[in-house]
Amino acid sequence: MTTPAAAATPYAEFDGHPATEDDLRTAAFFNYGHFTAMQVREGGVRGLELHLGRLDAANRELFELPLEGGRVRELIRHALRSAGVVDASVRVYGFLPPGGTATTVMVTVRGPARMPTEPKSMMSVPYARTVPHLKRPGEFGQTYYGMLAARAGFDDAVLTLPDGSVTEGSITNIGFWDGTSVVWPQAPALLGITMALLEQELPGAGVPSRRRPVTLDGLGAFRSAFVTNSQGIAPVRQIDDTPFTVDEDLMKRLDTAYGNAPRETV
Repeated sequence: MTTPAAAATPYAEFDGHPATEDDLRTAAFFNYGHFTAMQVREGGVRGLELHLGRLDAANRELFELPLEGGRVRELIRHALRSAGVVDASVRVYGFLPPGGTATTVMVTVRGPARMPTEPKSMMSVPYARTVPHLKRPGEFGQTYYGMLAARAGFDDAVLTLPDGSVTEGSITNIGFWDGTSVVWPQAPALLGITMALLEQELPGAGVPSRRRPVTLDGLGAFRSAFVTNSQGIAPVRQIDDTPFTVDEDLMKRLDTAYGNAPRETV
């Protein structure tokens, strides 16, 4: 029998009960909200407290309401139990339906995922997200430019500001290696949980990590590049016409640093 998480359509719960048609209409027609995406392995999540903090901060900013971490953890546990899985891709969404006074929490569960590790080619595009520090559903611009990059033969898009500053990938953070340290673009972007964990763990692994402005015309100063999101880390082989070396040693050190972040039980 196919379990809910193994199906192509995610298993979804709203406030701890299986999604109804009315629930799904709320999500489809009123997508003003926020979310976080995580990989669950054996009931644990790396950076769980960071995910919970992200949800609470976004909820307070959008709705002037707290979103208590204990409640979110219980809703995730309930959805995982209902789906009958301990390994999964989980998303947690916060909505405040029209006329509502309390945040509605949707949890979706589907099969576990990992970012393909093949080196990626990326196309720069002129796009900056509105309030980029918030992770939100329905990001038309990211989807549009990601598809535009794919049609041009690239794997993904790199978002840039009018002055040529690099900010982030369409669904990733991007980092660079100058031969001595990891450099993250100092620009308006979402602080991804994987990026945050790497910033936390890299110094202990003997890899300096810092933020500074990165521009398209300065990409040649970097030896290597990589992208991160909730599904993992992958090397970048090219941005537009600028090639990068796929540094296997660097990728191992990144993977080791990320793996050093402990999994927290949901």
